Amino acid sequence: MTNQLTEVATLGGGCFWCTEAVFQQIRGVVKVESGYTGGASANPTYEQICTGQTGHTEVVRLTFDPAVINYRELLEIFFTIHDPTTLNRQGNDVGTQYRSEIYFHNPLQQKIAQEVMLEMEAVWDDPIVTQLTEAPVFYVAEDYHQNYFKQHPQQGYCSVVVAPKVAKARKLFASKLIA
Repeated sequence: MTNQLTEVATLGGGCFWCTEAVFQQIRGVVKVESGYTGGASANPTYEQICTGQTGHTEVVRLTFDPAVINYRELLEIFFTIHDPTTLNRQGNDVGTQYRSEIYFHNPLQQKIAQEVMLEMEAVWDDPIVTQLTEAPVFYVAEDYHQNYFKQHPQQGYCSVVVAPKVAKARKLFASKLIA
């Protein structure tokens, strides 16, 4: 039996198509939305974000059941599926919109994120550059960005960039996958 209470986590780990595709497979994550947060303008569009001028980050907002998966576990997955040591980039995706950032929703999430970030320093050879910020307003991305990998698995970016991240997560977190 699962808890009827859910929590929210907001994470920026590069292109939201990658992070969305991974977290959609994790047991206890009941909803994944791609979107934008952390910028100066209201209701930004993808085209505006891509300029790098709005200050927004591409993020996923996860609604999860903490009785099934906790915030710490989500962060451990997050730090495994992207490179938290590269400033404002993930692979060939370059710009502030691709920065590594955790947006906390309460003081407990902030504390857990600080702890996990310290633990991750020992895992990575280079310093962690992930930012930790209180969650500002979240804007849902355009409909065509939602469920992108599921709808376009053969698209070039999906097959070259997203699919390997999904495969890595499936291997490393097999016990946490939806059956």
